[in-house]
Amino acid sequence: MAIQLFNTLTRQKENFIPLEEGKVSFYLCGPTVYNYIHIGNARSAVAFDTIRRYLEYRGYEVNFVSNFTDVDDKIIKAAEKEGLTAKELSDKYIAAYKEDMRAINVKPASNNPRVMENIPEIIDFIKVLIDKGYAYESQGDVYYRTAKFEKYGQLSDQSISDLRDGASQRITDEESEKKENAIDFALWKAAGKSAVSWESPWSKGRPGWHIECSVMATKYLGETIDIHGGGQDLQFPHHENEIAQSEAHSDYSHPFAKYWLHNGFVTMGSNGEKMSKSLGNFVLLRDIIKEYDPMVIRYLLASVQYRRPIRYDANAIATASREVERLKELMDRLAYRMDHLGSGQASLDREQEVREAIKEGVDAFNQAMEDDFNTANALSAIFEMSKQIHRYLDQEAVALQLLKEINQLMYQLLGIFGLELNSTEVLDSEIENLIEERNQSRKEKNFQRADEIRDWLKEQNILLDDTPQGTRWKRG
Repeated sequence: MAIQLFNTLTRQKENFIPLEEGKVSFYLCGPTVYNYIHIGNARSAVAFDTIRRYLEYRGYEVNFVSNFTDVDDKIIKAAEKEGLTAKELSDKYIAAYKEDMRAINVKPASNNPRVMENIPEIIDFIKVLIDKGYAYESQGDVYYRTAKFEKYGQLSDQSISDLRDGASQRITDEESEKKENAIDFALWKAAGKSAVSWESPWSKGRPGWHIECSVMATKYLGETIDIHGGGQDLQFPHHENEIAQSEAHSDYSHPFAKYWLHNGFVTMGSNGEKMSKSLGNFVLLRDIIKEYDPMVIRYLLASVQYRRPIRYDANAIATASREVERLKELMDRLAYRMDHLGSGQASLDREQEVREAIKEGVDAFNQAMEDDFNTANALSAIFEMSKQIHRYLDQEAVALQLLKEINQLMYQLLGIFGLELNSTEVLDSEIENLIEERNQSRKEKNFQRADEIRDWLKEQNILLDDTPQGTRWKRG
């Protein structure tokens, strides 16, 4: 079955066909690190982490790059307010971001490039755009000639004339004097007296916002990437500008990204107002997870299809809490029955029934996720499966092998959502069985499965040591 995803660029669902078979290059616009993240920021991280996890579940090797914007006017102002350098402030909030992501079990990116670490590459990229006639210097600034890029507005479905009319009403007299056209955007900004600046051929200054992602995406993933993700608010102008910069740089020989995915907002209040720092209606993630189980917040953010908005309120959290408890109960019952199999012979008829129900459930789960990562329907498939599993667990006698298979399957499926719910310590016998399965997988050169087992055991604080005499383990 082919994965279908909604491509913002074409405004339709398309079959996902990566550039290189079995591999996916994935770029996600990361945070501007001048403050702690709010739950709206976390929604984007969770949405694309879930998509990444499903692609990995499907066997793809995913190179996932997400940047940190550590050069920005907001960072400079916040640093002055806190009495820190811009780098010290960025380091502080990058560390806080990673801590918050660990709390809600977002996987680390393959690479987290920072603007400050890529200034020479940014300057070189701008030089190429100037040489090709797509950019020009003006009073120490450098601007992109937007009207020269014929496809400008394609991603956001806007015309150049409409964009020009809108921009002309927003720019200042000073900007108007510097720009050839109201819709041109800054690639490099003269810094004046600011300490956050670098020497360049045009001025001592710093990069504009949009150029950084073009440079870092192509540097770490190549001139064309498979998937580019971000919030709906980045569709214009940020992602539109990324396309213009990147494709002009490559002389239109390479589309910047094959598939553009944009996640919906987190809304607040009865009027469904978007959560944002600029509106002052945000709730910090680290404050929320002090009050609620981080897995409940993770579930809430992952339980709605990524393109749809999520309403954040007490009712939403209460619903997520109830559903997480239902999943925890299932995992706890499985763990208990693996240690208490009951007396007598397990029914082969009931075993066959539950196996058939599980197969139907997994098929429904995959069908939902392959339909533009419809997590809501995928979770419904898990809950439908769990009814049959509970009925089996109600039997006087149950089969250990079947319970092991169900347990591993549930860990695998819930792991796609980043949910770690089993509060029961892993049994020694289960560890030994998993090690045996891992060894067999390695013999069969199924290294992906072997790595999955090793990584899962590590998450349970169980450390493996492969020796010439065999695999030893200990609890960490």
